[in-house]
Amino acid sequence: MKICIYGAGAIGGYLGVRLAEAGAEVSLVARGAHLAAMRESGLKLLTGDETHVVHPRCTDTAAELGVQDYVIICLKAHSITGTLDAMKPLIGDHTRVVTAVNGIPYWYFYKHGNEFQNVTLESIDPGGRQWKELGPQRAIGCIVYPATELEAPGVIRHVYGDRFPIGEPSGEISADVTRLSEMFARAGLQAPVLDRIRDEIWLKLWGNVCFNPISALTHATLDVIASDPGTRAVAKAMMLEAQAIAERFGVKFRVDVERRIEGARKVGAHKTSMLQDLERGRPMEIDPLVTVVQEMGRLTQIPTPAIDTVLALTAQRAKVAGLY
Repeated sequence: MKICIYGAGAIGGYLGVRLAEAGAEVSLVARGAHLAAMRESGLKLLTGDETHVVHPRCTDTAAELGVQDYVIICLKAHSITGTLDAMKPLIGDHTRVVTAVNGIPYWYFYKHGNEFQNVTLESIDPGGRQWKELGPQRAIGCIVYPATELEAPGVIRHVYGDRFPIGEPSGEISADVTRLSEMFARAGLQAPVLDRIRDEIWLKLWGNVCFNPISALTHATLDVIASDPGTRAVAKAMMLEAQAIAERFGVKFRVDVERRIEGARKVGAHKTSMLQDLERGRPMEIDPLVTVVQEMGRLTQIPTPAIDTVLALTAQRAKVAGLY
């Protein structure tokens, strides 16, 4: 099985080590010092007291790799459109594209049913380029739950988690998605095949839509945001707006809003990815986590006053820092 991981940072590197050890023919697309370190010394994974080192093929030029069975996209969602031309040599007639990204993926309304079928979302897929060039028919959804860190160039530290739920947009249990799930299992990862992948996408996004921007504005960790009465109330208001939108699209939430907030609180003094990006001077994932929910609210004519307010503040904060 030929698997290219496009964007072999912390999560992509973690997957690369695990899948390579399981016998997949893995290649990694990366850049800069991280790529140089992997080429020189291999890719190292630190997990608990164990150290794993693999030597997969690494490049910054995807055209060297040829057509793949699976391309797992581990880029920040706002970076995908700019890489489409470079990604094309990996894509053949039978290649599947696995969207291991935060937020709503480009294929969301493919085989969705109802009046929203085949709608594209400008905030995450400008001009519909991903839809047209990657093709929604190739997509396999994937939700990323593990926490990993790029400790140094070529060195990934696994913090917790091993779940990567996957699923077809149509909900069918296809041979392609079953084969991928089995490969993940051989790699020691949990990749259950879901027949309602959108429900799981929204369950993760439900927290991201509020906790990420609130943390970027306040510099508070999850436990503080979810414990303080003021920020907890703002988060809940945003989540209820998002829930109304998702349910309009047929999504079913398996937990209620209070339980979801409590789950975030119990994570403890964790900095969200958006806060980490702000502190490290990296572009912030505002559009795939927040703007897209606002856009979907406009589609459904559901008002989003709390989301609108927090989004405006967060976007300005990011613009002032030169990160949006």
